[in-house]
Amino acid sequence: MTRVIHTGDTHIGYRQYHSAERRSDFLAAFQRVAADAMEEDVDALVHAGDLFHDRRPDIQDLLGTLDVLRDLDAADVPFLAIVGNHEGTREGQWLDLFSRMGLATRLDSDGIEIGGTTFYGLDHVPVSQRDRLEYDFAPPETEHTALVAHGLFEPFPYADWDTEELLDSASVEFDAMLLGDNHQPDRAELGGTWVTYCGSTERASAAERDDRGYNLVDFAEGEAHISRRGLDTREFVFVDAELAEGEGTERVLERVGQYDLADCVVIVTVEGEGGTVTPAEVESFARERGALIARVNDKREVEESASFDVSFSDPDTAVRARLNEMGLSGAASEIDETVRASKIADSNVRGAVEERVRSLIEEEPEAFETAEAVESESAAEGTETAEEPAHFESGSDVSSEADGVGTDERNAVGPTESTDRPNGASAESQDQSSMEEYL
Repeated sequence: MTRVIHTGDTHIGYRQYHSAERRSDFLAAFQRVAADAMEEDVDALVHAGDLFHDRRPDIQDLLGTLDVLRDLDAADVPFLAIVGNHEGTREGQWLDLFSRMGLATRLDSDGIEIGGTTFYGLDHVPVSQRDRLEYDFAPPETEHTALVAHGLFEPFPYADWDTEELLDSASVEFDAMLLGDNHQPDRAELGGTWVTYCGSTERASAAERDDRGYNLVDFAEGEAHISRRGLDTREFVFVDAELAEGEGTERVLERVGQYDLADCVVIVTVEGEGGTVTPAEVESFARERGALIARVNDKREVEESASFDVSFSDPDTAVRARLNEMGLSGAASEIDETVRASKIADSNVRGAVEERVRSLIEEEPEAFETAEAVESESAAEGTETAEEPAHFESGSDVSSEADGVGTDERNAVGPTESTDRPNGASAESQDQSSMEEYL
């Protein structure tokens, strides 16, 4: 039998709500998973991508992560991992550096044997590049097999990856697919293969209301058995205020005051037909009662300063009409749809935007021409076309929003220097020097 912990989407370094405490929470959650792995004496800790929130984590986050990996190594618990969309870059991977230090194994198509199971890896791959995948894996010499992958796979919500096609095309029959990217834990069985998400270890958005945790997976007697383990993380208090006519801030304060808010993140959602609610007053009230962070989401708000009429019965129609007037390029329209109207989880929007931009640049560069440019070109037949595609409209620059998310080239590696420390050098000082060189 092989027993592993399946985790992922730890997003270490995420300064959620611009809070230093929340940033520490993400590392602390990873530390708790590792502690459970050592206490349970599992055969490996398997990470399904997005170890870090950003492709260039700060030194303190790297050093904190190294401490965890050292503890796992000292306890003889292998750390097996792949690269997620938040970490992906055309340069070296931190995971490669950890591997060179003997603290991690980056899973790939060759696989690695742990107990009686071979674990394979599939890093995050942008949609535009998936038609090149052959799903060719080395033949296993073990009874059980598992594929660790990062992406939005069917049959789960918001999927863009055909899981059945992958399983049918793969040269190996998998007992389980251990997935990352979707922060909601879930599982399903497809043709005898368990397909499961472990969920994130901390709430990366207010939409993630369920408790956080990870999967404990046993491979035995020709099958994979999956159970769920919870994590003790920072408490989120969700206060839903449905206001009746005539009710406003006072009613919201009354609702908030019904909860114990000490050291909690408080998310207040306001709906209904009531009057005006002052978010600053509500947030101040919650902080006075010990809340670490408080945020108010008034779903009734309508942009009053808009320069166009909005139909309250159908605001989407008015928004679409205004976008048509702006003459956005086809590319900008698609990006607007992804950011404004899609149901993709907040934490995945950056990746989805950059993937689509890269795909358009490679396959449809003409999509970056604005509607006015296309009309002008058609009206002036015989004139020379511009050499460069038109830019996004003002306010639609996705490059800064998508910073930290990119694609990965598997052969890129880190520094070639030996990781042996000079005499007298501390582990921490050597680590910091290595990190700075790698950066």
